[in-house]
Amino acid sequence: MDFTPTEEQAAARDLAARIFGDLSTHERLTDAGTGSDAELWKALCEAGLPAAVEDIGLLGLVLLLEEQGRTTAQVPFAASCVYGLLAVSAHGSADQRERLLPAIGDGTVVVTGALPEAAVRVGGSGELSGVVPVVPWLRDATHVLVADDGHGLWLVRTLDARCEPVELTAPWSAGRLTLDATPAERLGDRQGERLGERQGGPDADVAGRGAYDDVLATARTAFAGLQAGVCAGSVARAVDYTNTREQFGRPLATKQGVQLRAADAYMDTEAIRVTAYEAAWRRDEGLDYATHALTAAWWASEAGSRVVHAGQHLHGGMGADLDHPVHRHFLWGRQLDAYLGCGSEVLQELGALIVHGEGDA
Repeated sequence: MDFTPTEEQAAARDLAARIFGDLSTHERLTDAGTGSDAELWKALCEAGLPAAVEDIGLLGLVLLLEEQGRTTAQVPFAASCVYGLLAVSAHGSADQRERLLPAIGDGTVVVTGALPEAAVRVGGSGELSGVVPVVPWLRDATHVLVADDGHGLWLVRTLDARCEPVELTAPWSAGRLTLDATPAERLGDRQGERLGERQGGPDADVAGRGAYDDVLATARTAFAGLQAGVCAGSVARAVDYTNTREQFGRPLATKQGVQLRAADAYMDTEAIRVTAYEAAWRRDEGLDYATHALTAAWWASEAGSRVVHAGQHLHGGMGADLDHPVHRHFLWGRQLDAYLGCGSEVLQELGALIVHGEGDA
């Protein structure tokens, strides 16, 4: 395994770091409220970063999402790349790839995902019905990737559905999605072909489940990368604060208890990062990565929660200020803790996968 970024991945990461650092400031985040920053999203798309993900792969995306997480930038970058660009690229038909990928890359089409919810029913003519209570970034999206009760994947235009705003603890422009005989298109006429390449079989039913599993595992890996960035930003803020805040004439950072808490948070952050890198690298290399994605998701949930709590606690009384920048990391970290399955749920799924021999244990 070699997680060293390629020249293209490193260049994209550095560009993302510069754009997020320049535009995702505390003042702009405050002005955005719970919505997204349209100017920042436009800058990212004009720089070609969403489109670049098709070339730099999931590991490249994880590197970009780390930079987003450091600044808690409020844009649907992760969602549109995972549920849109990577999902369509891997499982879309030739027509869907030709029609959707350029638009997703330039930001005119924004895709979010209603996974792992599977409460949507399919009608006889391919229309969908059901309710998904919370879909992150729904207010920004032009399309939603939803799963039916048989784990088939469908793309729904938000204009054809009812979308109502919902507020989460993290400002992710979330909404409630209601489908009532809503028209949709199945993702990919070539699912059987693609899964046949990976598993050696053309079974169309297995292929449909494989596409769902792949997209969910990809999402878990990507959002683990986002969590690594959120945690790294929280730790960096805590280090800066404890090095400058003095108590009894000495910086807080000189106290052993503070050092140990910060060290634990740093190690937890590194565990999230390396497990996300490994899962992403394996997918890019065409290797089995089901258990690795679940491992990354577990670390993102369990360790992520510990890190953002530590970051807030190390700020002392300032950490209780809802307007302090570190509180935003706390909210994002807690939201990512539960998104796509909390630690105990992911651990149960991982155990079942290993016991039944379906994963790459």
